[in-house]
Amino acid sequence: MDERARYEAGMSVRKAVLGREHVEKVQGGANEFNDEFQELITRYAWGEIWTRPGLPRSTRSLLVIAMMVALNRTEELRLHLRAATNNGVTREEITEVLLQCAIYCGVPAANSAFHLAQSVFDELDQQGNAAEES
Repeated sequence: MDERARYEAGMSVRKAVLGREHVEKVQGGANEFNDEFQELITRYAWGEIWTRPGLPRSTRSLLVIAMMVALNRTEELRLHLRAATNNGVTREEITEVLLQCAIYCGVPAANSAFHLAQSVFDELDQQGNAAEES
């Protein structure tokens, strides 16, 4: 696959996982300073890794959640908690991953992740209720 095809495949997966609105906002914010970085992650994280057939997207989402807890990357964790729902990951599966993280990453890391996850779930529930009322 050439670089352009990898980028296009990556952009397709990135929008499917993170949501078109989020990706267009990030891409719209790309500038001379971060444009090359945005292209890099689209080609390689999304176009090379997320397109591989070896794992389903839901499993990839759960792995990323665990890694973000381990690395204490709360901004990325918030993003990928939301994205996991786009990949069919259930809240129960996220709970299991966070419990696993408590043992391998530490209780304080999992505690923070549980609080953050609840906040994300509350936002998603509010958005769902707003959409139903429309």
